[in-house]
Amino acid sequence: MSKITKAILTGGGRATRLRPLTSTINKHLIPLANQPMIFYAIEKAVEAGIKEIYINTNPGEVQLQNQVGDGSRWGIKIEYFEQTGGPQGIAHVVKLAEKFVGDESFMFYLSDNIVLGTLKPFIKKFEEEKLDCLLTMSKVADPSQFGVAQFDAAGKLTDILEKPQNPPSDMAVTGIYLYNKSFFKAFDQIQKSARGEYEISDIHSYLLKNGYKVGYQEITGWWKDTGKPEDLILANRLLMETNQVKVEIGKNTRQGSGVKFIAPVIIGDDCVIENCVIGPYTTLGPGTTVKNAQITNSIILDNCRIEAPIKISDSIIGKGATVIKDDHTDFHRLLLGDQTLVEF
Repeated sequence: MSKITKAILTGGGRATRLRPLTSTINKHLIPLANQPMIFYAIEKAVEAGIKEIYINTNPGEVQLQNQVGDGSRWGIKIEYFEQTGGPQGIAHVVKLAEKFVGDESFMFYLSDNIVLGTLKPFIKKFEEEKLDCLLTMSKVADPSQFGVAQFDAAGKLTDILEKPQNPPSDMAVTGIYLYNKSFFKAFDQIQKSARGEYEISDIHSYLLKNGYKVGYQEITGWWKDTGKPEDLILANRLLMETNQVKVEIGKNTRQGSGVKFIAPVIIGDDCVIENCVIGPYTTLGPGTTVKNAQITNSIILDNCRIEAPIKISDSIIGKGATVIKDDHTDFHRLLLGDQTLVEF
Protein backbone atom coordinates (compact mmCIF):
# COMPACT_ATOMS: atom_id res chain seq x y z
CA MET A 1 0.00 0.00 0.00
CA SER A 2 1.34 3.43 -0.93
CA LYS A 3 2.63 5.69 1.80
CA ILE A 4 1.79 8.76 -0.28
CA THR A 5 -1.71 9.80 0.69
CA LYS A 6 -1.63 13.57 0.07
CA ALA A 7 -1.77 15.50 -3.20
CA ILE A 8 -1.76 19.14 -4.23
CA LEU A 9 -3.84 19.95 -7.32
CA THR A 10 -3.96 23.19 -9.26
CA GLY A 11 -7.25 25.02 -9.56
CA GLY A 12 -6.16 28.62 -10.06
CA GLY A 13 -4.69 30.66 -12.88
CA ARG A 14 -6.34 32.70 -15.63
CA ALA A 15 -5.85 30.45 -18.70
CA THR A 16 -5.51 33.40 -21.06
CA ARG A 17 -4.87 31.13 -24.06
CA LEU A 18 -8.41 29.79 -23.69
CA ARG A 19 -10.22 33.12 -23.60
CA PRO A 20 -13.01 34.08 -24.03
CA LEU A 21 -14.09 30.65 -22.74
CA THR A 22 -12.24 31.13 -19.45
CA SER A 23 -13.60 34.63 -18.91
CA THR A 24 -16.64 33.06 -17.25
CA ILE A 25 -15.57 29.54 -16.31
CA ASN A 26 -12.60 28.22 -14.36
CA LYS A 27 -10.41 26.36 -16.85
CA HIS A 28 -10.33 23.28 -14.65
CA LEU A 29 -14.13 23.02 -14.86
CA ILE A 30 -14.27 22.93 -18.66
CA PRO A 31 -16.02 19.65 -19.48
CA LEU A 32 -14.21 16.88 -21.34
CA ALA A 33 -16.49 14.00 -22.30
CA ASN A 34 -19.11 16.00 -20.31
CA GLN A 35 -17.14 15.81 -17.05
CA PRO A 36 -15.19 18.71 -15.50
CA MET A 37 -11.52 18.42 -16.43
CA ILE A 38 -10.32 18.46 -12.81
CA PHE A 39 -12.42 15.37 -12.05
CA TYR A 40 -10.03 13.28 -14.15
CA ALA A 41 -7.06 14.45 -12.08
CA ILE A 42 -8.91 13.67 -8.86
CA GLU A 43 -9.92 10.23 -10.13
CA LYS A 44 -6.33 9.39 -11.13
CA ALA A 45 -5.00 10.54 -7.76
CA VAL A 46 -7.61 8.56 -5.81
CA GLU A 47 -6.98 5.44 -7.89
CA ALA A 48 -3.29 5.75 -6.95
CA GLY A 49 -4.07 5.82 -3.22
CA ILE A 50 -4.46 9.52 -2.42
CA LYS A 51 -6.74 10.24 0.56
CA GLU A 52 -6.35 14.01 1.01
CA ILE A 53 -6.26 16.62 -1.75
CA TYR A 54 -5.47 20.32 -1.47
CA ILE A 55 -6.56 22.54 -4.36
CA ASN A 56 -5.34 26.10 -4.90
CA THR A 57 -7.89 28.65 -6.08
CA ASN A 58 -7.92 32.21 -7.29
CA PRO A 59 -8.82 34.76 -4.58
CA GLY A 60 -12.59 34.86 -4.06
CA GLU A 61 -13.13 31.68 -6.11
CA VAL A 62 -16.40 29.85 -5.45
CA GLN A 63 -17.05 28.05 -8.75
CA LEU A 64 -14.51 25.33 -8.10
CA GLN A 65 -15.54 24.63 -4.51
CA ASN A 66 -19.22 24.47 -5.46
CA GLN A 67 -18.68 21.97 -8.26
CA VAL A 68 -15.92 19.79 -6.78
CA GLY A 69 -17.11 19.81 -3.17
CA ASP A 70 -15.44 18.33 -0.10
CA GLY A 71 -14.27 15.09 -1.73
CA SER A 72 -17.05 12.87 -0.39
CA ARG A 73 -18.01 12.05 -4.00
CA TRP A 74 -14.71 10.10 -4.19
CA GLY A 75 -14.53 8.99 -0.56
CA ILE A 76 -11.65 11.34 0.26
CA LYS A 77 -11.05 14.75 1.85
CA ILE A 78 -10.62 17.88 -0.29
CA GLU A 79 -9.62 21.30 1.06
CA TYR A 80 -8.93 24.58 -0.72
CA PHE A 81 -6.40 27.36 -0.28
CA GLU A 82 -6.18 30.72 -2.02
CA GLN A 83 -3.24 31.61 -4.24
CA THR A 84 -2.28 34.76 -2.35
CA GLY A 85 -0.02 37.49 -3.68
CA GLY A 86 -0.99 37.07 -7.32
CA PRO A 87 0.42 34.54 -9.82
CA GLN A 88 3.98 33.68 -8.77
CA GLY A 89 4.51 30.38 -10.53
CA ILE A 90 3.44 26.81 -9.87
CA ALA A 91 6.35 26.20 -7.48
CA HIS A 92 4.80 28.92 -5.31
CA VAL A 93 1.51 27.01 -5.32
CA VAL A 94 3.28 24.07 -3.66
CA LYS A 95 4.99 26.36 -1.15
CA LEU A 96 1.61 27.74 -0.10
CA ALA A 97 0.45 24.18 0.64
CA GLU A 98 3.44 23.35 2.87
CA LYS A 99 1.35 23.52 6.03
CA PHE A 100 -1.02 20.90 4.59
CA VAL A 101 1.53 18.29 3.56
CA GLY A 102 3.93 18.87 6.45
CA ASP A 103 6.89 16.48 6.43
CA GLU A 104 5.11 13.85 4.33
CA SER A 105 5.90 12.91 0.73
CA PHE A 106 3.23 14.09 -1.68
CA MET A 107 1.98 14.26 -5.25
CA PHE A 108 1.72 17.54 -7.15
CA TYR A 109 -0.68 17.37 -10.11
CA LEU A 110 -1.41 20.10 -12.64
CA SER A 111 -5.12 19.51 -13.12
CA ASP A 112 -5.13 20.59 -16.76
CA ASN A 113 -2.95 17.58 -17.64
CA ILE A 114 -4.89 14.58 -18.89
CA VAL A 115 -3.35 11.12 -18.70
CA LEU A 116 -5.02 7.87 -19.65
CA GLY A 117 -2.86 5.41 -17.71
CA THR A 118 -2.52 4.69 -13.98
CA LEU A 119 -0.19 6.67 -11.72
CA LYS A 120 0.64 3.70 -9.50
CA PRO A 121 3.96 2.80 -11.23
CA PHE A 122 5.30 6.30 -10.57
CA ILE A 123 4.53 6.10 -6.86
CA LYS A 124 6.02 2.61 -6.70
CA LYS A 125 9.29 3.79 -8.29
CA PHE A 126 9.46 6.85 -6.02
CA GLU A 127 9.06 4.73 -2.89
CA GLU A 128 11.16 1.72 -3.87
CA GLU A 129 14.11 3.85 -4.99
CA LYS A 130 13.74 6.20 -1.99
CA LEU A 131 13.76 9.24 -4.25
CA ASP A 132 13.52 12.85 -3.16
CA CYS A 133 11.76 13.75 -6.40
CA LEU A 134 10.27 11.81 -9.30
CA LEU A 135 9.46 13.53 -12.59
CA THR A 136 7.09 12.12 -15.16
CA MET A 137 8.21 12.79 -18.73
CA SER A 138 6.94 12.45 -22.25
CA LYS A 139 8.50 12.85 -25.69
CA VAL A 140 7.04 15.90 -27.43
CA ALA A 141 7.33 17.47 -30.87
CA ASP A 142 8.07 20.97 -29.53
CA PRO A 143 10.04 20.74 -26.26
CA SER A 144 10.64 24.51 -26.19
CA GLN A 145 7.19 24.95 -24.64
CA PHE A 146 8.03 22.86 -21.56
CA GLY A 147 10.60 22.12 -18.91
CA VAL A 148 13.08 19.93 -20.80
CA ALA A 149 15.39 17.20 -19.54
CA GLN A 150 19.13 17.43 -20.10
CA PHE A 151 21.20 14.23 -20.03
CA ASP A 152 24.94 13.61 -19.97
CA ALA A 153 26.80 11.35 -22.40
CA ALA A 154 25.97 8.32 -20.25
CA GLY A 155 22.25 9.12 -20.34
CA LYS A 156 22.07 10.36 -16.75
CA LEU A 157 19.61 13.17 -15.99
CA THR A 158 21.67 16.26 -15.11
CA ASP A 159 19.35 19.27 -15.37
CA ILE A 160 15.90 20.60 -16.25
CA LEU A 161 15.74 23.70 -18.44
CA GLU A 162 12.59 25.83 -18.53
CA LYS A 163 11.33 26.48 -22.08
CA PRO A 164 14.81 26.57 -23.70
CA GLN A 165 15.23 28.06 -27.17
CA ASN A 166 17.51 25.16 -28.09
CA PRO A 167 16.13 22.12 -26.25
CA PRO A 168 18.80 19.56 -25.28
CA SER A 169 16.33 16.67 -25.72
CA ASP A 170 12.75 15.92 -26.73
CA MET A 171 11.81 14.80 -23.21
CA ALA A 172 9.40 17.22 -21.57
CA VAL A 173 8.52 17.21 -17.90
CA THR A 174 4.76 16.67 -17.60
CA GLY A 175 2.49 18.06 -14.92
CA ILE A 176 2.63 15.15 -12.45
CA TYR A 177 5.37 15.19 -9.81
CA LEU A 178 6.27 13.34 -6.61
CA TYR A 179 8.31 14.98 -3.83
CA ASN A 180 9.39 14.62 -0.25
CA LYS A 181 10.04 17.57 2.04
CA SER A 182 13.26 18.41 0.17
CA PHE A 183 11.02 20.42 -2.19
CA PHE A 184 10.69 23.12 0.46
CA LYS A 185 14.43 23.22 1.11
CA ALA A 186 14.93 23.78 -2.61
CA PHE A 187 12.24 26.46 -2.75
CA ASP A 188 14.01 28.49 -0.08
CA GLN A 189 17.12 28.55 -2.29
CA ILE A 190 15.68 29.61 -5.63
CA GLN A 191 14.85 33.10 -6.92
CA LYS A 192 12.08 34.36 -9.15
CA SER A 193 12.75 34.07 -12.86
CA ALA A 194 12.84 36.95 -15.34
CA ARG A 195 9.08 36.65 -15.75
CA GLY A 196 8.57 37.10 -12.01
CA GLU A 197 7.69 33.51 -11.12
CA TYR A 198 9.15 30.71 -9.03
CA GLU A 199 9.79 28.16 -11.76
CA ILE A 200 9.21 24.49 -10.98
CA SER A 201 12.16 23.68 -13.26
CA ASP A 202 14.44 25.68 -10.93
CA ILE A 203 13.36 23.39 -8.08
CA HIS A 204 14.33 20.34 -10.11
CA SER A 205 17.59 21.90 -11.26
CA TYR A 206 18.53 22.71 -7.65
CA LEU A 207 17.77 19.18 -6.48
CA LEU A 208 19.79 17.65 -9.33
CA LYS A 209 22.82 19.87 -8.69
CA ASN A 210 22.86 19.50 -4.91
CA GLY A 211 23.01 15.75 -4.41
CA TYR A 212 19.35 14.91 -4.05
CA LYS A 213 17.96 11.73 -5.60
CA VAL A 214 15.89 12.76 -8.62
CA GLY A 215 14.40 10.04 -10.78
CA TYR A 216 12.16 10.09 -13.80
CA GLN A 217 9.84 7.80 -15.66
CA GLU A 218 8.35 8.21 -19.09
CA ILE A 219 4.61 8.25 -19.54
CA THR A 220 4.20 5.53 -22.13
CA GLY A 221 0.48 6.03 -22.61
CA TRP A 222 -1.28 9.18 -23.79
CA TRP A 223 -0.68 12.50 -22.05
CA LYS A 224 -1.88 15.99 -22.93
CA ASP A 225 -1.39 19.46 -21.51
CA THR A 226 -4.69 21.17 -22.37
CA GLY A 227 -3.35 24.69 -22.74
CA LYS A 228 -4.96 25.53 -26.08
CA PRO A 229 -8.44 25.02 -27.59
CA GLU A 230 -7.21 22.36 -30.01
CA ASP A 231 -5.73 20.45 -27.05
CA LEU A 232 -9.13 20.42 -25.32
CA ILE A 233 -10.83 19.10 -28.45
CA LEU A 234 -8.22 16.37 -28.86
CA ALA A 235 -8.45 15.40 -25.18
CA ASN A 236 -12.24 15.25 -25.46
CA ARG A 237 -11.90 12.93 -28.44
CA LEU A 238 -9.36 10.61 -26.82
CA LEU A 239 -11.29 10.34 -23.57
CA MET A 240 -14.39 9.31 -25.49
CA GLU A 241 -12.37 6.70 -27.37
CA THR A 242 -10.73 5.38 -24.21
CA ASN A 243 -14.06 5.14 -22.40
CA GLN A 244 -15.50 3.38 -25.47
CA VAL A 245 -18.38 5.83 -25.69
CA LYS A 246 -21.02 5.06 -28.29
CA VAL A 247 -24.08 7.28 -27.97
CA GLU A 248 -25.00 8.49 -24.48
CA ILE A 249 -28.16 10.54 -24.02
CA GLY A 250 -28.96 12.28 -20.72
CA LYS A 251 -32.17 12.38 -18.73
CA ASN A 252 -35.18 14.33 -19.99
CA THR A 253 -33.58 15.00 -23.37
CA ARG A 254 -36.14 15.38 -26.15
CA GLN A 255 -35.24 13.96 -29.52
CA GLY A 256 -37.32 15.07 -32.51
CA SER A 257 -37.39 13.74 -36.04
CA GLY A 258 -34.48 13.77 -38.47
CA VAL A 259 -31.74 13.27 -35.87
CA LYS A 260 -28.62 11.30 -36.81
CA PHE A 261 -25.87 10.36 -34.37
CA ILE A 262 -22.37 9.37 -35.47
CA ALA A 263 -20.66 7.77 -32.48
CA PRO A 264 -19.07 8.64 -30.18
CA VAL A 265 -21.52 11.24 -28.89
CA ILE A 266 -22.49 12.41 -25.40
CA ILE A 267 -25.70 14.40 -24.94
CA GLY A 268 -26.33 15.99 -21.54
CA ASP A 269 -29.56 16.15 -19.55
CA ASP A 270 -32.52 18.31 -20.62
CA CYS A 271 -31.35 18.87 -24.20
CA VAL A 272 -33.55 19.35 -27.26
CA ILE A 273 -32.30 17.94 -30.57
CA GLU A 274 -34.14 17.98 -33.86
CA ASN A 275 -33.32 17.59 -37.57
CA CYS A 276 -29.56 17.55 -36.99
CA VAL A 277 -26.41 15.47 -37.30
CA ILE A 278 -24.35 15.12 -34.13
CA GLY A 279 -20.91 13.52 -34.08
CA PRO A 280 -18.53 11.98 -34.15
CA TYR A 281 -16.53 13.11 -31.10
CA THR A 282 -19.10 15.65 -29.97
CA THR A 283 -20.47 16.51 -26.54
CA LEU A 284 -23.51 18.66 -25.77
CA GLY A 285 -23.79 20.14 -22.29
CA PRO A 286 -27.04 20.04 -20.28
CA GLY A 287 -29.90 22.25 -21.41
CA THR A 288 -28.60 22.73 -24.96
CA THR A 289 -30.85 22.93 -28.01
CA VAL A 290 -29.65 21.93 -31.49
CA LYS A 291 -31.89 22.16 -34.53
CA ASN A 292 -31.03 21.99 -38.26
CA ALA A 293 -27.26 21.92 -37.65
CA GLN A 294 -24.43 19.49 -38.19
CA ILE A 295 -21.83 19.35 -35.39
CA THR A 296 -18.70 17.23 -35.37
CA ASN A 297 -15.56 16.98 -33.22
CA SER A 298 -16.74 19.75 -30.91
CA ILE A 299 -17.44 20.63 -27.28
CA ILE A 300 -20.72 22.46 -26.72
CA LEU A 301 -21.20 23.67 -23.15
CA ASP A 302 -24.39 24.11 -21.11
CA ASN A 303 -27.56 25.89 -22.20
CA CYS A 304 -26.52 26.73 -25.74
CA ARG A 305 -29.00 27.34 -28.54
CA ILE A 306 -27.93 26.36 -32.05
CA GLU A 307 -30.79 26.69 -34.52
CA ALA A 308 -29.41 27.25 -38.01
CA PRO A 309 -28.49 25.22 -41.10
CA ILE A 310 -24.82 25.42 -40.18
CA LYS A 311 -21.94 22.95 -40.15
CA ILE A 312 -19.78 23.24 -37.03
CA SER A 313 -16.51 21.35 -36.62
CA ASP A 314 -13.44 21.44 -34.32
CA SER A 315 -15.14 24.03 -32.12
CA ILE A 316 -15.76 24.93 -28.51
CA ILE A 317 -18.93 26.90 -27.78
CA GLY A 318 -19.26 28.42 -24.31
CA LYS A 319 -22.19 28.38 -21.92
CA GLY A 320 -25.38 30.09 -23.01
CA ALA A 321 -24.13 30.88 -26.53
CA THR A 322 -26.69 31.37 -29.31
CA VAL A 323 -26.32 30.59 -33.02
CA ILE A 324 -29.50 31.30 -34.99
CA LYS A 325 -30.49 32.17 -38.56
CA ASP A 326 -32.27 35.41 -39.39
CA ASP A 327 -34.13 35.07 -42.71
CA HIS A 328 -34.68 38.84 -42.94
CA THR A 329 -31.10 39.90 -43.62
CA ASP A 330 -28.13 38.90 -45.75
CA PHE A 331 -25.71 39.95 -43.02
CA HIS A 332 -24.35 38.14 -39.99
CA ARG A 333 -25.10 39.74 -36.61
CA LEU A 334 -22.33 39.02 -34.09
CA LEU A 335 -22.02 39.68 -30.36
CA LEU A 336 -18.51 38.44 -29.53
CA GLY A 337 -16.31 38.66 -26.46
CA ASP A 338 -12.61 39.50 -26.34
CA GLN A 339 -10.28 37.18 -28.26
CA THR A 340 -13.15 35.35 -29.97
CA LEU A 341 -12.37 33.39 -33.13
CA VAL A 342 -14.88 33.22 -36.00
CA GLU A 343 -14.04 31.44 -39.27
CA PHE A 344 -16.13 31.45 -42.48
